[in-house]
Amino acid sequence: MARALDLVGERWALLVVRELLFGPKRFTDLRAGLPTASQNVLSHRLKELEEAGVVHRKKLGPPAGAWVYELTSRGQDLRPVIIELAKWGCHAPTASTAQLSVSALMIALLTTFSPKLAGNLTATYELRVSDEPFRATVANGHIDIIPGQPDTADAVIVADAAALRAIVFAGEEIPDGTVKGDERSAARFLRLFPRPGVVNA
Repeated sequence: MARALDLVGERWALLVVRELLFGPKRFTDLRAGLPTASQNVLSHRLKELEEAGVVHRKKLGPPAGAWVYELTSRGQDLRPVIIELAKWGCHAPTASTAQLSVSALMIALLTTFSPKLAGNLTATYELRVSDEPFRATVANGHIDIIPGQPDTADAVIVADAAALRAIVFAGEEIPDGTVKGDERSAARFLRLFPRPGVVNA
C-alpha cells in the first residue's frame, strides 16, 4: 500500500488517472476536467505519473497533430481500484455539488448502478455526453461503459454532462429530444443509478 501511494497517492494523481480512463486527452482537456487543479500542480503530477509508467505522452497523427496523455497498461490496471474507491466515496454524508467532468460522470454511473433495479434487462445504449460517445451495455445484472459508438443500440441518449447528471441523480424529467430509439428502454436505463445510503460511524 505504501509503495502504491508513493506513486499515485499525491493530490490529483488518481483524479488524473480517472480523467484518462476513457481515452487520451490533451493537457487542456485535463485542465477542463479538473478545474480546481492549478496548471503547475497538474503538470507536476503528469510528470510524476509518466516517470512511474502510469501515463505516457504521444502525438496524434494528422489531421489533429496534438500531443495527448494516455494511460499505459499499468495505468489501466488502476481502473478497478478507482471504481471501488468511488463506490466507497458514494457513501459520504454529503453529495458533491461540484460540476462533474464527463469521465467523472461515467465513473459515477459505473459505481451507482443497481443490479437489482436492472433485473433481467439486456440492452445496449449509446451515450453521447457533451459530444463524447460511449457504449453502455447492461446484461446479467452488470454494466460496462467504454468509449466509442456501439455498432447497434437500443437507444441513443444525447445530453451534456450537467443535464445527464440531473436526470440520473436528481430525478429530473427527460427533456424532449434527449432520446432516440426505444424511449421506454432508455427511461428504464436512466433510473438504474440510485444514490447509495450514507454509512454512519
